[in-house]
Amino acid sequence: MSRASFRFYAELNDFLPPARRQTAFEHAFSGRVSIKDMIESLGVPHPEVELILVNGLSVDFQYIVQDGDSISVYPVFESLDIHPLQRLGPEPLRVSRFILDTHLGRLAAYLRLLGLDAVYRNDFDDAELARRSVDERRILLTRDRGVLKRSAVTRGYCVRSDSPREQAREVVERFDLRASIAPFRRCLRCNGLLQPVEKQSVWDRLPSGTRERFGEFYRCSECGKIFWPGSHYARLQSLVAEFLSGARGGSTIQ
Repeated sequence: MSRASFRFYAELNDFLPPARRQTAFEHAFSGRVSIKDMIESLGVPHPEVELILVNGLSVDFQYIVQDGDSISVYPVFESLDIHPLQRLGPEPLRVSRFILDTHLGRLAAYLRLLGLDAVYRNDFDDAELARRSVDERRILLTRDRGVLKRSAVTRGYCVRSDSPREQAREVVERFDLRASIAPFRRCLRCNGLLQPVEKQSVWDRLPSGTRERFGEFYRCSECGKIFWPGSHYARLQSLVAEFLSGARGGSTIQ
């Protein structure tokens, strides 16, 4: 039986049992095992890993773990330049775009409220999520570690909170999205962009009370739904402020 020493850093500890968090621990193994497979067997999905050091040297996911190796595993860095070490994830997206699994519908609506590109359907299976994440260069958001462990997935994040409101704040913080926030520019139902329209052009689609009380209207470029800043607008503005409050951005390596 061979043994290797592991130390996981920062938010990667979320995936470990309490006794293994923020400390080095030994892991016994036998046979020929890649470091990617071993890390995932310990519970950490590979898309959340940015850098692996073995005995002080950076390696890729194909490295075969050797008896006596000392392994340090780091999460995705938002602002730290790790050149010339070997970055394992793909190049960061210039604009963060997301695809969400079937259990994160409320989070998808909240991200759209913030103006973020968030694809969601409640009938996507795991294979479709993985395929579209790669083909459309989207970050896959899920609470299912198994989805992120699919070999095809290159960009992904396991949402920690089980509260949709906290999830929205978590995603804003994790991906440092403050500068990308543009509220009320996407359709909450389908993710399409909203375009301003003249009241007269949508007159026959408006409730009678709305015609007299409001003068600013928008139409979704995808599904055609009509929006206006009605009585719910102040509540949605407060919700946006809540999502942005306390969002710090960046990773602390501990």
